[in-house]
Amino acid sequence: MRLEDYLERIGYRGKIAPTYECFAGIHRCQALAVPYENLDVLLGVPLDQDVARIHDKIVRRRRGGWCYEVNGLLHWALETIGFDVTRMTGGVRRRERGDAAMGNHLVLKIMLERPYLADLGLGDGLRDPIPLEEGRYWQGGLEFALETLPDGYWRFHNHAFANPPTFDFQLGPADEPRLAAQCRRLQVDPESSFVQNLAIQMMQAETLTVLTGRVLHHKSAAGTEKRLIATDIELEEVVRDVFGIAGVPLAHLWPRISERHELLFGGKSLAEI
Repeated sequence: MRLEDYLERIGYRGKIAPTYECFAGIHRCQALAVPYENLDVLLGVPLDQDVARIHDKIVRRRRGGWCYEVNGLLHWALETIGFDVTRMTGGVRRRERGDAAMGNHLVLKIMLERPYLADLGLGDGLRDPIPLEEGRYWQGGLEFALETLPDGYWRFHNHAFANPPTFDFQLGPADEPRLAAQCRRLQVDPESSFVQNLAIQMMQAETLTVLTGRVLHHKSAAGTEKRLIATDIELEEVVRDVFGIAGVPLAHLWPRISERHELLFGGKSLAEI
């Protein structure tokens, strides 16, 4: 694993040193260069948190990944540069699902002159790190917030048109067995959204391009534009040309993706989806 290859992959050209400027620059570059995607789950390729495997996938093969992978890679890169990085246990939608959600998300804390929250694992969330302090934070036109909860957890509030809207997390080193268990469960549980649905997302500075099954969305504060993917060939073209992912066998997933679309939307028009 070479740091130079990672920096080339994300397009970072700044100075390499354990400073806020370097940290923020790397965070933003990876946010806008590496897609969030669950293709391996749908293809039945086992995923773990081994950073050598993740580096090979995202850097050498120019793929994306889910939170365990994209935040795991960011952790490796920052620690290699010399930053003080702590992996933390998160829970997407813990507000609705309770503590059963804990471990379904990996979050990072970076300690500089004060602690910062780093997270690229939502698919649509922070573009830049934010101080790990209660308050509201603006990144262009996107507003985020952090609050502490009475039970000792922290809650992150995502921007207005993002999904998911919140996650909770605990300060201190991550519960690694819990993260590993959730990582395994989310790949095999029939009720897991990662098992049920194709999802590829690419963040822009203040917008998002997302492929959910057969529907390609471009989301912004002004609204959402939609396009319906008609064939397996068109799917491969979109995955390659829009998200930069090539060399993944998608044709045999098309019947499954189409069946899921029919189950969810039936005869609804694109405007109704």
